[in-house]
Amino acid sequence: MKKVIGEIKLQILARKANPAPPIGPALGQKGLNIADFCKQFNDRTKKEDPNMKLPVIITAYADRSFTFVVKAPPVSNLIKKYANLQKGSSTPGRESAGNLKKDDVLKIAEIKFKDMGLDELGSAAKIVEGTARSMGINIID
Repeated sequence: MKKVIGEIKLQILARKANPAPPIGPALGQKGLNIADFCKQFNDRTKKEDPNMKLPVIITAYADRSFTFVVKAPPVSNLIKKYANLQKGSSTPGRESAGNLKKDDVLKIAEIKFKDMGLDELGSAAKIVEGTARSMGINIID
């Protein structure tokens, strides 16, 4: 069993990892091979939307090796993508930023389901709806 020396959490654009900040300094502090991580990350995310930020959890080991897990994009980013919006409402509750179909809510819930740690897809859909409401986005049928 390798000795874990730390965990690094970052959000990186799919297919666009490079040694520039924030990746370089974060990995450099733990003595990890930055170029190796960038190559592996870009290979693993080549099927993803290049404009989507993906959360990554990198586990650093004492022998300077690492493993990493790429999670699904944040719910708010997926909502903006499906609703074709640049950003949510600056005054949610008073001003609507746009609409999101129920079908899209379920698609987003399916994408995020494994990261949420829930038992039912319906619970995930409720979380997605709540996030959409907090962004000033209406759910329509």
